[in-house]
Amino acid sequence: MVDEELLPIGQFARLGRLSVKQLRHYDELGLLRPAYVDEVTGYRYYRAGQAREALSIGLLRSLDVPLAVVGRVLSGEVGALESVRVSLEVELARRRRTLASLERVLAVGLPAAEVGLVRECGGRAAFVGERAAGLEDVGRATSAAVARLVAGLPEGFGPVRLVGLFPVDVGEVVDVRVALLLDEEREVGQGFEVGVLPGGVFARATHVGPYDQIALTVHAVLAWCAERRLAVRGAVREVYVSDPGCTPPGELVTDVLVPVVGDLSVS
Repeated sequence: MVDEELLPIGQFARLGRLSVKQLRHYDELGLLRPAYVDEVTGYRYYRAGQAREALSIGLLRSLDVPLAVVGRVLSGEVGALESVRVSLEVELARRRRTLASLERVLAVGLPAAEVGLVRECGGRAAFVGERAAGLEDVGRATSAAVARLVAGLPEGFGPVRLVGLFPVDVGEVVDVRVALLLDEEREVGQGFEVGVLPGGVFARATHVGPYDQIALTVHAVLAWCAERRLAVRGAVREVYVSDPGCTPPGELVTDVLVPVVGDLSVS
């Protein structure tokens, strides 16, 4: 016989502001076990004292806390929510960047940068690679590669000319490379891959503005190439003209170059 102090699942669901379906799911996960399960009917019963736990689960889920972390919080693990806070901050930063790009599109329309064909010579360069976890992680990966390059340069190296190299087709993992252009007489320290940055014909446009909005200019260049049936062969290049250490984000100048093949006429 069921203890009179126990509440049937429907009544407890209303008390804990959860649905019956949610309670069954949390039981299966071991997150909120019923106080009693009828062996014949399988019906679940809860104690009124479990309502605080049920309400806490609802509160944490409303804050976008994953169920795995909810369980750690309920078990009393110190610092369990820290990773959630960090994830939310990263997502908030991403949303702000997206909003800034959207506002730019609203202000000036879809990207339509001035694009032209140029021929670039190949040259020596030192390369550093970094792996990004998707498109949203490309900025972090690029900054990390730049930091590794700059930190490894010998003292008194002189002016630094950097080129970011990015695949046209972006998947769940993005291999980012940053090249440091080298004069013939310049050498770098150990730990760098030194090779040749290939030359060729490129569709080029200049981006003025924050680095996280360069994708708008890349879009414009790729659209320009598609309209002219120019096939893209190789990595998209970002040539960083400005020094971000002393240039406001809105004034940063970056040349975007897309390697192409096809019916070419270079001015």
